Amino acid sequence: MEHELVVRGGTVLSMTPGSAPVPDGAVLVRDGEIIAVGTCAEILPQAGEHASVLDAGGGLIVPGFVNTHTHLAMTLLRGYADDLPLREWLEKYMWPAEAAIMDAETVNLGTRLAAAESLLAGVTCVCDMYFHAEHVIEAVLTAGLRAVVPESMLDFSTPSAATPAHALARQRELLGRFKDHPLVVPAVAPHAPYTVTAEYLVKEAELAEEFAAPLIIHISETRWEVEKILAEKGASPVAYLADLGILSERTVAAHCVHVSEDDLALLAEFDVGVATNPVSNLKLASGIAPVPQMLARGIKVGFGTDGAASNNTLDLLRDAQLASLLYKGLSGDPTCMPARTMLETLTLGGANVLGLAARIGSLAPGKRADIVCLSREAPHAVPTFDPYSHVAYAARAADVCHVVVDGRIVVRDRQLLTMDVPALVAAADSAVERARSLLK
Repeated sequence: MEHELVVRGGTVLSMTPGSAPVPDGAVLVRDGEIIAVGTCAEILPQAGEHASVLDAGGGLIVPGFVNTHTHLAMTLLRGYADDLPLREWLEKYMWPAEAAIMDAETVNLGTRLAAAESLLAGVTCVCDMYFHAEHVIEAVLTAGLRAVVPESMLDFSTPSAATPAHALARQRELLGRFKDHPLVVPAVAPHAPYTVTAEYLVKEAELAEEFAAPLIIHISETRWEVEKILAEKGASPVAYLADLGILSERTVAAHCVHVSEDDLALLAEFDVGVATNPVSNLKLASGIAPVPQMLARGIKVGFGTDGAASNNTLDLLRDAQLASLLYKGLSGDPTCMPARTMLETLTLGGANVLGLAARIGSLAPGKRADIVCLSREAPHAVPTFDPYSHVAYAARAADVCHVVVDGRIVVRDRQLLTMDVPALVAAADSAVERARSLLK
């Protein structure tokens, strides 16, 4: 039996190229697939009498936000080590803490907490990069969150793999088991060019090629990384990876803060997707990625939060809004990163980075129904002269009232329907309290 859903009663911003806002709009969904988008007068007669209805209440109906880079389970390390440069933060605090507390059960709990936070903030798809991938997948499916999920690799032992070879074997099993899953895209994830040897970087690229899977990697996040790779390899991190054959249209390159014009040319040539993480990069003082220059070159760009240990929230809308203002201030050009560009990067751009633009990122017939309704009931939401401007400069995560993922209503009237949030928060608090003695 077919299940129909009508999301109605708001201005639709479909984010299809060249589209205009649709006042008093509606989206018809059948078995998770978008069937039609238009005005209520056009769409409602097409719906069956037993269709479920989600009323946007005069707000905005937009595609779900896409978080192109995060470490979900690190919600449990939120605020643990702040105000530090990246290398010290990683080597002295994060990696030891992860070794101490991030077992399979803890990763699952932290991922569920992150999934709840994400969905309530309008994020319907995430690209994770962590360990114990099967437990990450269990958590995101419990929440009803769409996700790209890899098993991460480093040269040294991780919480779920004793060696790079072990991580590679886990990745292969993951890729085979979750191939063609409706909500989960399995992936490979070598941590960075300075933490994975050339031998294993090549093996990772070969595995991604074999399964046509995303390859997720941190690239050129800090000056220290760039200087190290230049000294050791005689090339920038981007050029080094290009020479190894790592870069392709499936590569999700997180950060890309310190990139030259030659690096940008390589990213464009290989059709690499860039996951920019403006707030994490600012907080760690890593720098500011040249996103406007990337967009001008036609490079695929999406926004990411990074993990909650370095942000310290998963509020992707807040991060995208900050970035759009940041580039105006840096360039002295108020037309830089206009409102519609910001929303495109937050939705369809992010989907394109993850290789999912044919399935999600815009509200169009044939795509999967990942939909967010933003309320306009609060004082800060009135008036709305331009709906794109409203999302870029006025809307807040607290305005997210309904969320649909793959046609399933997961948030209704600001309530997460898939998990018991108070119980989840209590479990996370309890787990962190038990772990305090291990966090030196």
